[in-house]
Amino acid sequence: MTARFLCIGTHHKTGTVWMRRTFHKYATDSGIPVIRFSKPGTIEELPKTGPALVVNWESRFPMNMLRHPEARFLHMIRDPRDVLLSGQRYHLDAPLGNEKWLGRPRDELGGESYQSHIQRLPTRIDQLLFEMAGRHDETLMEMLSWPYGHPGAVDLRYEDMIEDHDCARFRAALEKLDVDGFDTDGVAAYYWRHSLFGDLSDPAQVKPNVKAHVVSGAARQWETQLPREVAEPYARRYGPALRALGYAEDDSWVKLCRPEAEIEKAA
Repeated sequence: MTARFLCIGTHHKTGTVWMRRTFHKYATDSGIPVIRFSKPGTIEELPKTGPALVVNWESRFPMNMLRHPEARFLHMIRDPRDVLLSGQRYHLDAPLGNEKWLGRPRDELGGESYQSHIQRLPTRIDQLLFEMAGRHDETLMEMLSWPYGHPGAVDLRYEDMIEDHDCARFRAALEKLDVDGFDTDGVAAYYWRHSLFGDLSDPAQVKPNVKAHVVSGAARQWETQLPREVAEPYARRYGPALRALGYAEDDSWVKLCRPEAEIEKAA
């Protein structure tokens, strides 16, 4: 059966802004409807004919969508250790207009918001440990819950895509999914336009709302920026998750992480 619905799934700090801008802009300019699929009933909103872009930025597509014969899925994950670093940096200063949840009072924090709490923690180690047990834990559980091996899905790694300077991996994914209405050359042009190695390599082309999300798009930042004081408890808590996702074979990676004092000295 011909696929009509291109479903894009990412996770917090795994390239969501990149994928959202790429596909939203393409769909909008091409007259293709965009549907945020978040609950089983959303299936009634799908067009009866023609293509649609279907998104869920936590990759929590309900089962009736995952089993839809006309749906294909592009799913992206990222090394959780880099997700942790990116999340901690972003949540310190993220505009609350874009991330309203950061400013909501939380009972478990005594009425304090997530952002105000992480801001008042005295050290980066404290902030990273708080982030690890908070939003990061939710994100990692989402990554683990994805149905890997889904016959209608292509799973991508951020680390591969940020090096996809010739757009070959991206094109191959689109061609494999083969969704009606999504022209490979056309979408690839938008992918380049919104890539840090493409048009956004020129700082003048980066809009303020994108700058708020992106400090560095480099892969494997954890090797130089994740303190040993955080890496050790991280391995104890999430070592099995890293292995399940294919990002580590064991916990020996912890030895690559320097103490925070050395990181600060080298900065």
